[in-house]
Amino acid sequence: MSRHTRRRSPMKVRLGVAGAGILGAAAVVGAVTIASANEPAHRNGADHAVFVQGNELAGNTVHVFARGDDGVLSAAGTYATGGKGGDQVDAPTDSLASQGSLVYDDRSQRLLAVNAGSGTVTSFRVRGSELTDRQVVRSGGDFPSSIAVSGDLAYVMNAGGSGSVQGFRVTAGGLKPLGGSYRSLGLHNKKVPLFSSSPGQVAFTPDGRDLVVTTKSANTVEVFPIGRDGRPAPRAVVNKSAGGVPFAITFDKSGRMLVAEAEKSTVTTYAVRRDGTLKVLQKPLPNGQETLCWLERAGDFFFGGNTGNSTVTGYRTDRHGKLALTDRVGIATPPSGKSQGVIDLAVTRDERFLYVQNATSGTVDGFRVGRNGSLTKVTTLTGLPPFAESGMEGIVAV
Repeated sequence: MSRHTRRRSPMKVRLGVAGAGILGAAAVVGAVTIASANEPAHRNGADHAVFVQGNELAGNTVHVFARGDDGVLSAAGTYATGGKGGDQVDAPTDSLASQGSLVYDDRSQRLLAVNAGSGTVTSFRVRGSELTDRQVVRSGGDFPSSIAVSGDLAYVMNAGGSGSVQGFRVTAGGLKPLGGSYRSLGLHNKKVPLFSSSPGQVAFTPDGRDLVVTTKSANTVEVFPIGRDGRPAPRAVVNKSAGGVPFAITFDKSGRMLVAEAEKSTVTTYAVRRDGTLKVLQKPLPNGQETLCWLERAGDFFFGGNTGNSTVTGYRTDRHGKLALTDRVGIATPPSGKSQGVIDLAVTRDERFLYVQNATSGTVDGFRVGRNGSLTKVTTLTGLPPFAESGMEGIVAV
């Protein structure tokens, strides 16, 4: 999500989501600052950890938590990214107004974080619950807010200005800009965008053949076919969104694409055709909540964050891919006083636990996912950067 200036209260409004050219600079490699380190380092990538992006304006950080077998989290360190966080104009709860601002790539064992206020992206090597080998590169545009990875390709979505996507190769040493991969989204924002007119997320289809971007006020889902050289088609295939204010993107086990729409808190299911056009498989499904912006999969279940009333909705799919609510009123777990301003979500690789960021409270709740999709709270972290001038955004669980 994204950032800056004067604020509105979290919307009932439905157009308010609670959500170039050539890369100039060379990579800057810096030392990593560790605030605390209570867990031993592992040498084979991330292992039962949760990463939370602080998105502080004065200096962005990643907070690391070791995860026990019971899902309970314990602090394991805080690391400076070497860049600055950001806050989109009039953002009511979520400073980056996006999904996918913090990403872990299992293949390269690197954690990727956007620095929206600096126009840069940071990558770390992950060793258990320790982050090392920090590298910082220019994002190729203004206000980077989302990252997608497929194989050795990473694409960064820049939300400011005209909006853009910029490609990188993911290497053992970090991100390397991919020449000729920059594509404009044709938007009309300032360098720091208005949250409701910024793009919501960039994502690869599961087969890696297409790159998908949602745009909120333009109300489109745009598809860039990816060539064998890793570069997008010159122009996106622009699809009108079936629901208002498309935001987050995820996929089911069979590759169907689900898009969360903030205007009426709906989810639409699509097939992505080979030519980049979309076929609606299931019309927008409402959840009865306010301002659905985030959506993540856990097996046959999906969980959505509703920032307007600080709730989490559960969904399930049947063997035909049909989506339904797990609870008829659309609330998978009741909100609490320490769970205000629900934004980003993360599911562990084993799909046993769900972690939810609460921007207003400055907390993260952890839940065990039951066999029927029920959620049982197992932990609550406090003391994270709450939403004010900016606020935490971006969470990864492994």
